[in-house]
Amino acid sequence: MTYKVKHLKTGSSFERPDILLNELHKDQDWQPQHNVDPEVEAFHRTLPDYGETVLHSLPSVASELGFSHVFVKDESARFGLPSFKIAGASWAIHQALCGRLELPKTTSLTDLTRALNSRNDISVVTCTDGNWGRACARMAKYLSITCRIYVPYFMNEYTQSLLREEGADVRLLADGSYDDAILAVRSNSASTGALMVLDTSWPEYTEIPQWVADGYTTILSETDRQVAARTGGPPPILAFVSVGVGSWAHAVILDLKSRNAQNKIVTVESEAAPSFKESLQCGQITPVQTGETIMNGMNCGTTSHLAWPVMRDGAYAAVTVTDIESHECVQYLQSQGVNAGPCGAATLAALRKFCSYRDVETRKDTAVVLFSSEGMREYEVPS
Repeated sequence: MTYKVKHLKTGSSFERPDILLNELHKDQDWQPQHNVDPEVEAFHRTLPDYGETVLHSLPSVASELGFSHVFVKDESARFGLPSFKIAGASWAIHQALCGRLELPKTTSLTDLTRALNSRNDISVVTCTDGNWGRACARMAKYLSITCRIYVPYFMNEYTQSLLREEGADVRLLADGSYDDAILAVRSNSASTGALMVLDTSWPEYTEIPQWVADGYTTILSETDRQVAARTGGPPPILAFVSVGVGSWAHAVILDLKSRNAQNKIVTVESEAAPSFKESLQCGQITPVQTGETIMNGMNCGTTSHLAWPVMRDGAYAAVTVTDIESHECVQYLQSQGVNAGPCGAATLAALRKFCSYRDVETRKDTAVVLFSSEGMREYEVPS
């Protein structure tokens, strides 16, 4: 199958296959190694509604495709929110505010809130397709500070209402894409001094996005423990991870490749927003024009500067999926008791597609991990 993609800078259009094996992928010479900071998980354990999320098993899919196991890491209930984003947002906001107030990075949530209460000049500004903004707004609510969120034109009123319920000041860009929302955040931060909290990056903005990626290591440490407990040890892993700007995929690739350089990670994007896959195709970050998709959380046109080198070197392959493919996998996972929305189910769609395209070496000895990044949400069923 093929799809069309348009480059933002040149306006040129190309027809691409939906699977790309990464010729830049590294195994034995993988660098850099990554050491997980134990302070991240220790911090997360202090948040309201802390608890490990579920690792589901799909034995019928494993049997059908010939793997030893197929697991789904279900991020539909992370700290009381329906997505993994709060793990990255909470740590990044905590670290950034500790830095601004010149407090130790181990400052408790209570002590940080107390310090913020003595100030009235600190607020947060961000943008979102949905889940990231809700996570930032929840953290701001814990800390009793203001959170302003810019959202793209395609965000429906229901999703906007969820942001407002978290106390956010929501600003809809009537004709603006996600990339336009990023520009609005940058402008607002420059004019007001609000703390800009984004999970994407550019050369002058990397510290907070790095903290976001670090925050996701709690999820990955959980996954490692859960897989080892189910399999009797850490088997070779073939993982599928959804991509928006790339901060989540950055964290997954860095962690899994550092644990075992032979682990293979496949990135998953909507064919309406294949920014990372197109960047791989071109050998450099290549912004693309995005379309409409039920996979809203992946509808991003530019790959993060910070994530790019890790993803370029560490991704085994890049796969795009259609809305229909994602929807069908939502239905299947729901039938199996897995609460997955379109972005979460996209990883199963990509696994099926990838296995129909390429025989995976030593498949019977390999455990597949599908990262389901969000729970079920309202969307228009594709036809």
